Formats: sequence, structure tokens, C-alpha cells
Amino acid sequence: MQYPGGPVQVQDIGEQKLLQILQRFCPPEIIGDDAAVLLTEPGKSLVVTTDVLVDNVHFSEVTTSPHDVGWRAAAANLSDIAAMGAWPLGITVGLALTGNVPVSWVEQLYEGMTECLQKYNTPIVGGDVVRSPVITVAISAFGQAYPGRIIRRNQAKVGDAIVVTGVHGASAAGLELLLHPEIGENLPHSDRTALIHAHQRPQPRLDVLPILWEIFDSHSPLPISGMDSSDGLADAVVQICRASGVGAVLESPQISLPTAFDHWLPKQQALEYALYGGEDFELVLCLPKEPAHVIVQNLGKGAAVIGTIIEGSTVLLHDQNGKIPDQVVTLNRGFQHFS
Repeated sequence: MQYPGGPVQVQDIGEQKLLQILQRFCPPEIIGDDAAVLLTEPGKSLVVTTDVLVDNVHFSEVTTSPHDVGWRAAAANLSDIAAMGAWPLGITVGLALTGNVPVSWVEQLYEGMTECLQKYNTPIVGGDVVRSPVITVAISAFGQAYPGRIIRRNQAKVGDAIVVTGVHGASAAGLELLLHPEIGENLPHSDRTALIHAHQRPQPRLDVLPILWEIFDSHSPLPISGMDSSDGLADAVVQICRASGVGAVLESPQISLPTAFDHWLPKQQALEYALYGGEDFELVLCLPKEPAHVIVQNLGKGAAVIGTIIEGSTVLLHDQNGKIPDQVVTLNRGFQHFS
């Protein structure tokens, strides 16, 4: 990104003054030492995740305001915490900046992070700032969970239902609308806005956890395998199946799609967005059929049972109506770094 003239730049104020500005976004009783100390409750496990966003890879000035970059960076990490069955405690932020970044850009970045985090009472508890030829936002998030409530990828069993907590494809479609506005000329304004919002302001599905805890006994391990769909629905299902040593059948008519797709995209294109678009930040859960349907009923709004875990290792997309030929779902068609 280029920031010619005008605003006060990071190189104008230096590291220490920038840190003074950023410390306003952190609880004063936690920051100030070489590391943050977060107290966890006895009998709980600490869950840690890290996610990195890079300028012109994960965001750009064409598609994402600094406020939205901050929101997305925080949401991506909270989504990983939710996918593990944990509740967030705090995050640290590693920030790499070019010297000519406006200070106002950095403040808006932190405002976006803070707005996303406040909903879950999650503070920014520290981090680091360095000079770099490219803007990078690296966040580590910390959460806690009862050991028996931790969700892992390797627990899917033959006969399990595959549940998604919401629609897929909205974020990918929103990004396309930002990059190529002309493709949405016939979309109603409300649909266009909703798809773009899905890309710029994804919602981590921490709201799913209390429903799981209510259904299952907290003293027994959760009979659930899962992960989030930040790298795409196809990626999530394939990764779970690989880790669990099973296969899956996905029923294409059951995959939840945004209503905006109904009269805008051909069915095959809609499924491409849903399966391989990524960055929807929903949860994909594999669990026994009865509680799976209870979860879907409780969540509503796009939640659905989209398939079944089977023996073998193949993940197959099937259309029970026969309108779309069966196809093998792989990792090759989604976004992969260095591919």
C-alpha cells in the first residue's frame, strides 16, 4: 500500500510513541512486562492458535478498510478457538509495518480488532511492532476449555452426521463483488451488501459452544470431530476425514447457500463458491445423528446436516436429484499457499 504525504506516518513518531498509542487498546494491568500472564481456572486446558494476514495476500486497500482488516484478523483467530471448543481469554498482536503507513491506519486496524473482540470480552494483552517491507498482522489467541470439551479433527466415526453451522460461499462471492463490481449489476442492493459484509466482517461461531455444552455432559468427552471452514468447506471435510481415517458423502442439495445466490449464480458456480471459496468461518462438525439434528434446530439460519461419514477415504459430492454428476472432493481446488 502507498500512503503519499498528508497523514502522520509511523516513521514520523517511531516505535515507542506508536507503542504508547497501541497500549490504549490493552488492559493496563496486563501489559508492561516481557509477557502477559493469563490466569486460567483449575481443571481447564489452555488452547493457543496463531494466524497471519499479509498485505496483498489476505487483504488489500481495494477490498478491505483497515478497520475491516483488524476485524478479520481477530475473527480468524477467534474462529480457530471456537473450532477447538474453547472460549477466548486474550490475544497478542505481532505487527509488521512499512515506515510510511499512516498512524491513523494503525489505529483503525486496532479499532477493528477491538470491536470484534469486545463482543466476547476478549482483550488485546500484548504483542510486538517491527519494520517490514510489507504490512503483516500476526495474531496469537489464547483460550481455555475443559479437557472433555475440546473438539479435535480425528474423532469422526462411520455413521456420524456432518453439520455446518451456517451458509457457505458468501465470503468468496463478496470478494468477487469487491474485485469485479460489474458481476453484481443485477443483484439487489441488500444482497450485494450482505455478501460484501460476509467477506469483510466474518462472525466467529463461538455462539455454537453453549449449545454443545447444553446437549452433552461436561464430564464426558464430546463425541464430536470438527474444525472451522476458513479454508473452505471442502478443505474442512477432507481434513477431518484424513485425520479420522474415514470417508464422507456430501449431499449437494443440502449444502447451505446464501439466498442471494438463488437467482444470481448457476448451481455449479454456487457450489464452487461454497466448497472452495473459503473464509466463511463457520464450524464443520461430525457427530451422532440425533444430537446433530438438535444442534441444527437450535442454530437455525443456515445450519444444516449436509452429509454422512462413511468407511474408506474418499469424500464424494453427491446429488440425490441427479442434476449434478458425482464428484470427488479434494484439497486441490481451494486456495493453497505456494501452490
